[in-house]
Amino acid sequence: MSGKRELTKQRNGNREKTKRKFTIRMQKKLLVLFGLFLLIFVGLGIRLFWIGREKGEQYSKQVLSQQRYDSITLPFRRGDILDCNGTSLAVSEKVYNLVIDANVMLDKEEYLEPTLAALGSCFPQLDMASIRKYITDHPSSRYYVPLKKLTYMEISPFVTIQNDTEKDDEGNPGPGTYIKGVWFEEEYRRTYPNGSLASDVIGFTTSDGVGMYGLEEYYNDILDGTTGREYGYLNGDSTLERTTKPAVDGYTLVSTLDINVQSIAERCLMEFNEEYTDNFTEGPGARNEAVIVMEVNTGNVLAMASYPNFDLNSPYDLSAYYTEEEINTMKETDIDSYYEALNAVWRNFCISDTYEPGSTFKPFTVAMGLETGKLNPEDTFLCEGSLTVVEGEKPIRCHNRVGDGTVSLEKAIATSCNVALMKMSFRVGSDIFAEYQRNFNFGLKTNVDLAGETRTAELIHSAASMGPTELATGSFGQGFNVTMIQMITGFCSLINGGYYYEPHMVKQICTTSGAVVENIEPRVLRQTISESTSDLIREYCTAVCDPDYPGATGKKARPAGYKIGGKTGTAQTLPRGNGEYVVSFMGFAPADNPQIAIYVVLDRPNMQDQSSGTAQAAVIARNILTEVLPYEGIFMTEELSDSERKELEQKKLEDTIRYAPAVSGGDADEEPAKEDPAVETPAPWMSFEKDPATGYLIDPDTHELLDPETGFAVGNYDSIQ
Repeated sequence: MSGKRELTKQRNGNREKTKRKFTIRMQKKLLVLFGLFLLIFVGLGIRLFWIGREKGEQYSKQVLSQQRYDSITLPFRRGDILDCNGTSLAVSEKVYNLVIDANVMLDKEEYLEPTLAALGSCFPQLDMASIRKYITDHPSSRYYVPLKKLTYMEISPFVTIQNDTEKDDEGNPGPGTYIKGVWFEEEYRRTYPNGSLASDVIGFTTSDGVGMYGLEEYYNDILDGTTGREYGYLNGDSTLERTTKPAVDGYTLVSTLDINVQSIAERCLMEFNEEYTDNFTEGPGARNEAVIVMEVNTGNVLAMASYPNFDLNSPYDLSAYYTEEEINTMKETDIDSYYEALNAVWRNFCISDTYEPGSTFKPFTVAMGLETGKLNPEDTFLCEGSLTVVEGEKPIRCHNRVGDGTVSLEKAIATSCNVALMKMSFRVGSDIFAEYQRNFNFGLKTNVDLAGETRTAELIHSAASMGPTELATGSFGQGFNVTMIQMITGFCSLINGGYYYEPHMVKQICTTSGAVVENIEPRVLRQTISESTSDLIREYCTAVCDPDYPGATGKKARPAGYKIGGKTGTAQTLPRGNGEYVVSFMGFAPADNPQIAIYVVLDRPNMQDQSSGTAQAAVIARNILTEVLPYEGIFMTEELSDSERKELEQKKLEDTIRYAPAVSGGDADEEPAKEDPAVETPAPWMSFEKDPATGYLIDPDTHELLDPETGFAVGNYDSIQ
């Protein structure tokens, strides 16, 4: 026990010694040290307070200035739309918005006046008094846009001054040193170099860049790109760094449209409109005028034109059709009528409007009968001017009220005999008729790559709803509705061997650099009829435009030097007997080897007798084909008469004469070999023997007499002898 007590005392003594080591002196030193730290923190607090009071605004501006660079949106460029030859139809050009940063401009007193002076001199359209007032009233504003969509040429004078910051020889800073608080925001503006050309097909974009109507809407996702972004951040050294995610531009569309064919088609429509505006009643040449030109063996649409049209660069401008007072009245009292007027101008008649096709449907009815064996090429039908379909009902008349007599299949189409077609439809029957209507895609969308195509499923009869009267009137294209794109696409299959091609407006999708992303090849959906039936339909339609065929209805459609086929159409509108018609002509060329199909529709032409407008539709087709066929490299199939030569010269189309056959009996489809322009080669017939009696040259192989200047046959030497 005594040992433990001794050990306890020893430990307690050591503790007393330890306590004695933390002396009063040490405590004083600790207190002084604490006081020093306290003074330092107080000093830092005072310093921060002073900085915040004296320079807080300056530092805030610097931070906010950096924030503008932290996240900047980089716009993408919407893809172009080109015609088949690469001509621009729709493009996006870079433009600039003028942005004023009042906060930076007021950072120093010496910035304001030089900057305002530069703005006033470079942008005279600015109201500088308003600009100054805005800056004064909103000193903390960082984003004010007084001008939008400026071109680079418009902003370049200001940019030049702004960038001039170098000191001169005397050490004075450049004027740009004091120009602060102005920058330019980039974006793109959609423009259409050809104004109203192909307006219904191309469509336009809203102010936000969203496609409306036509190709712009249908391919909106393809034309659109992806916006980029520039990010800013501070690195370890507190230096501002930037990372950029570039914008991805949209793809370019190469359309099937040919701007030259489109221009010809639109000009011919406008010529008709100018001639017949206010002709019988006050108003345009027709309620609607439209034409489609299509390649027979591909489904490529070369031209799709209609009137009325609109300027793609000013799609909301109705001044071409309404007075300013009428427009203001619509906007103020009936805004719905204003938008209805816009929609009437914007909508594409060729794909969106429906109508009864009339007699242009007759070749389809004949084809149904031939293909199913219900009709034979040798069949004939008696036409006495009308036909009573249902006992007790009014008879349905033929256009020839006295009757066409005995009519063959060819004559029924060439002279457009309603009675013969009705009798043919009774052989075909409603089941087959309805089946083949669907086979030719009537009642269905063609799926042409344009926004706004109308579906006509409810506008044609099914077999169950097709009674004798509906079948009879349907045989000549009344009692059901179609669209233009349905008609010409189906018609091409009638004359090209029966191959139904899906119609399309775009043949390639490319990057901005021109690399092909996708080729859109012609697509055969089905075979509607056999080649043998197609050959017969082509032959019958050729008779329609034969100038020597008695009673043929399409003679006026034949262009000089070409043998073509086609069909005229005249359809009464509802209610029947109101005197209003939709007239049309559908044709193809050349007759023996169709390459081009054309369809012209005049919706209620401005004439006293609207049914006579069929001839005008044929004339429009003739005028278009006269220029389009030589342009497409399709050589003439017939010799030119003197009157036809004179006609071409009057139209200043002398160059088309070189597409005429070189000599009688030559191969019209064979292109002559190109010659060296520096060497004058005599015409081959110049070496032929001359007939002394007539002065004409004698072809030794055919014994034809040839005109020495043109090489055209003018008669037979043997018959004269």
